[in-house]
Amino acid sequence: MPVTTVNAPGPALRGLLEDDALALAEHVGRAEEELAGLPRPGLRDEDLRQFAASLVDSCRRARTAFLHRHAPAVYDALTDRRRKPLRLAGLARAAAERFPGLVPTDDQMTEEATRAQADKEGREIDQGIFFRALLTDPSVGEHLLDSMLAPTPRALDLLSDFRAAGRVDLGSVLVERREDVAHLTVNNQHCLNAEDNRLIDDLETAVDLVLLDDQISVGVVRGGVMTHPRYAGRRVFCAGINLKDLHAGRISFVDFLLRRELGCLNKLMHGVLVDAAPDAYPQRTLHKPWLAAVDSFAIGGGMQLLLVFDHVIAADDAFLRLPAAQEGIVPGLGNFRLSRMTGARLARRVILGGRRIRATDPEAALVCDEVVAPEAMDAAVEKAARELAAPAVVANRMMLNLADESRDGLRRYLAEFALVQARRLYAADVMAKVGRFSAPAARQSADGEHAP
Repeated sequence: MPVTTVNAPGPALRGLLEDDALALAEHVGRAEEELAGLPRPGLRDEDLRQFAASLVDSCRRARTAFLHRHAPAVYDALTDRRRKPLRLAGLARAAAERFPGLVPTDDQMTEEATRAQADKEGREIDQGIFFRALLTDPSVGEHLLDSMLAPTPRALDLLSDFRAAGRVDLGSVLVERREDVAHLTVNNQHCLNAEDNRLIDDLETAVDLVLLDDQISVGVVRGGVMTHPRYAGRRVFCAGINLKDLHAGRISFVDFLLRRELGCLNKLMHGVLVDAAPDAYPQRTLHKPWLAAVDSFAIGGGMQLLLVFDHVIAADDAFLRLPAAQEGIVPGLGNFRLSRMTGARLARRVILGGRRIRATDPEAALVCDEVVAPEAMDAAVEKAARELAAPAVVANRMMLNLADESRDGLRRYLAEFALVQARRLYAADVMAKVGRFSAPAARQSADGEHAP
């Protein structure tokens, strides 16, 4: 078994970007050659698994050291000194081309996408290292946050038609303007509105359209009526991350787990960027109030969504839960936001212990503003939307959110989240758990995070 790459020290970094980039590329290239000679992960015995882990670890330490020295210069090279804003996927692609060995190439990620999660090389961890370094730097992180707050190209392409028609079906999200209220209906029918790559794309596009349409004053998000046998004819808010897709390797770290937080949820909380100029007048971002209507349950990512809404109405037979720790992953920004609402002790019971909060529990009042009978939901939503349309609501909710969640605190959390979540995706306990949860006989067979 070759040992030169494993036992050799990392590349000698001397502080010059191009020289250090070349040294990194050579080090990673040697390791990749040895890795390519091994069986795929699922076919390796214990000795080969340890050898492959040593190869990969050597490269990750080298990437971390390189980025510790050069993250701002790397970012400037990729964005033409920050004159060319790039979203997450564009940054990863540009980095692979400009700095070989720093992040996975498109071909490597395409190959990974053909494999189940447990049979991947874990190249998304290398993306986590990259984005952690960028977000750790205050100036770079601020610029990247702005880039992710800008409207998506897809939303800009659809905006004129949406303004004219007042309706667009994005696939898993239906957006309808009724007078000055936008109703976003989540229709990911096959999995009880569990979150997958498509839903994250559709939801961010929908949020952009609502924020950019000047005929809309308020946005409402509600789950659609299900066709799934267990909930046929009933509305469901969200069953959390689609564990079946996670087990099959179809949940993207960049396009789902990071994009969700820096894009869709960040826009719900802090608005959409319409003018990147630091001296923009009257402001750089557009804001609108948001209302969530929770039918049946808000599990995992569904409960995380509630933490960025201005008003939450729940049916009295609904419940809330954040079971990510039981799956072994991090519940997005739930750790960052929940304790502000519930206090630290309850937040720990919910996140670390999987505490379920029923809408009728006293603790539900810390997350939900109203709890009504299921048959009263429509009227409650209409009434609350009218109240949120009051002229001063936009300015005050913007200032409340700024007071609750500083950009610097958000950036620092996201930096650590980028790497921690990437590593958890490939942890042995997570692989075992999602495999069990995705089995046909699993109790949560709805595909989401422990959907009942």
